[in-house]
Amino acid sequence: MAEPIRVLLVDDHQVVRRGLRTFLEVQDDIEVVGEAADGAEGIARAEELRPAVILMDVLMPGTDGLDALRGLRERGNPARVLIVTSFTERRTVVPALRAGAAGYVYKDVDPDALAAAIRSVHAGHILLQPEVAEALLTQDGPNSSQGRGGSLTEREREVLGLIADGRSNREIARALVLSEKTVKTHVSNILMKLDLADRTQAALWAVRHGMTD
Repeated sequence: MAEPIRVLLVDDHQVVRRGLRTFLEVQDDIEVVGEAADGAEGIARAEELRPAVILMDVLMPGTDGLDALRGLRERGNPARVLIVTSFTERRTVVPALRAGAAGYVYKDVDPDALAAAIRSVHAGHILLQPEVAEALLTQDGPNSSQGRGGSLTEREREVLGLIADGRSNREIARALVLSEKTVKTHVSNILMKLDLADRTQAALWAVRHGMTD
């Protein structure tokens, strides 16, 4: 049996953390390894516990979720961050995704949907609701990466299309009969050529330019 997915909860409301823990403790393949009440503590606990997935609020006193995301990136922490937010905080979700979050869920999420979201981001997928994807595309501006798609090789375009479909590197490797290392190289080349920061932006670029089914 595979090791359970190690999850860290970062939220300044104890009631929210308790609710999330209650949701997740009944999942055989998910283990809550710790909690933190703000971004600074979240960074420290992430370094100590090395979770695979972090459920993080954005709006917290002191070090908020955005600063915590940047801190994790600066430290090279590999944990996938899933933002846990409310609909009224949508304006903060877009910057969080740009800072490296793998997606987001609402605080009133159904337990099964929450578990599925954790498994999805752990597998390398990106979770975007349509309204947030639209906001990200709008903020990109009309000239963002425009015209650079012509520099992509045919294989890189195939990889980019699969990224936009939400495939992980492992799934892309299987689909194209490549090694994961080769896929990672293609992804790096795509980001460099399109001047994009991460897979989220690459997926959105592909959607905008009609590279998805």
